[in-house]
Amino acid sequence: MDLFPERVRPAAATTGILPSQEIWNLIKNGKIQHSKDIRDDQVQPATLDLRLGKVAYRVQASFLPGKSSPIDCKIKQLRLAEISLEGPALLEPGAVFIAPLVECLDLPPDISGKANPKSTTGRLDIFTRLITEGGDEFERVPKGYSGNLYVEIVSRTFPIILTAGTRLNQLRFVRGNPPPLATEGTLGQLDGKVKLIYENGGAPAEANINRGLRMSVDLQGDDPASPIAYKAKRNCPPVDLAKLRAHDVEDFWEVIKSPTPKGLVLNPGDFYLLASSERVCVPPAYAAEMEPFDASIGEFSVHYAGFFDPGFGYGSSGEISGTKAVLEVRAHEVPILLEDRQIVCRLTYHKMMNVPEKIYGQSIGSSYQQQGLALSKQFKFPARAALAVPQV
Repeated sequence: MDLFPERVRPAAATTGILPSQEIWNLIKNGKIQHSKDIRDDQVQPATLDLRLGKVAYRVQASFLPGKSSPIDCKIKQLRLAEISLEGPALLEPGAVFIAPLVECLDLPPDISGKANPKSTTGRLDIFTRLITEGGDEFERVPKGYSGNLYVEIVSRTFPIILTAGTRLNQLRFVRGNPPPLATEGTLGQLDGKVKLIYENGGAPAEANINRGLRMSVDLQGDDPASPIAYKAKRNCPPVDLAKLRAHDVEDFWEVIKSPTPKGLVLNPGDFYLLASSERVCVPPAYAAEMEPFDASIGEFSVHYAGFFDPGFGYGSSGEISGTKAVLEVRAHEVPILLEDRQIVCRLTYHKMMNVPEKIYGQSIGSSYQQQGLALSKQFKFPARAALAVPQV
């Protein structure tokens, strides 16, 4: 049975983000190389999860290699310590680490890449950026790139424990130079075919389109007892990324259940998890990306892991009800007042080359498909929310 209507399944395009089946073709054809076999669950609907190798280097500072010297030379110049990841390793907050990745690339000349942190990584306030040999931009892989991949890791709040094989970031592959859908003329047309925004009850809602899909923050919650925000505590014990549903929420997070009548004040340097007011959906023939920082909206960042896979917001039977976006928020320089329904970010949509053979959701083990305001999967379910969160 086809769970998704034909009206959101355009014919295969000549440009766009490569779907899961095309990522597998790159693997089979040696364009994505690896020292350890790639697992089925590494290939997501529109991305490939990247794995840490056997070692990480603590360095004095973040860097871009540019054309001046290989990354290995930069690491030697800046190295403070070498840390084996063959067993559990502790990375302290605030320190900069560079880790070679298991995967490397030999891309065709018309295919480029763009990386972003995985959702779990962002919700733990772990800042990651992909680095390529000779690269003059973080997170971007130029067309036809051939070489190794590295990741910069900075845990900004919690000490973290991780090992070789841990997946902190993911990479999507793009053929050609497809423009994003961000205007009323393009994104508005898509919203006219399949509604992109839904209310809590599942009814379609009007999309606010202005250089992308504008989204607002929910500071009311579903009921007075529901959290409307989590604020990360400092001086916490380590978070072991390999242990799921194992850490007590109260050891790491301050639970905020309702703001003052004036709203919620974000303190500079503190890290918050909030939820969008809107429930968003991403049709299977598209992916979406959230702008991490937009000075025209406010002096704060709202998302480290701002990529939404095809099928985000769809139910297990293909019904569209939308899913809230979790916002990873940090104020810059000065305190910021947020009020309920304040616009905080923009979402742009991007066309896939074809509909992926696997769609984001329960069937592929996606962790956050029907989320409300959800912590990362390393934390135990809050008692009241345990029955409402279907993913493990």
